[in-house]
Amino acid sequence: MTQGIERRPDGFPLWKNTSGDVVSCTEKVKVLDENYREIRDAVTDALDDAVLMGCSAESIRRILRELVDTAPCHYPDAKP
Repeated sequence: MTQGIERRPDGFPLWKNTSGDVVSCTEKVKVLDENYREIRDAVTDALDDAVLMGCSAESIRRILRELVDTAPCHYPDAKP
């Protein structure tokens, strides 16, 4: 697992708000967990497809990192 990401016992990230406090609303955590699961599955499928088509796993990981790093967010961070 990635260093620096705190995880719950179930393996999902420990979601934190802009103040650094743990998100405790059950419904918010469910949505965040579902989004995480869907993104993880899509990324795994894309990585597997690329490797099966002859790309190196590391090159695809770099491309996917860039995708995440440059993805637009349509809302400003909440004020702490």
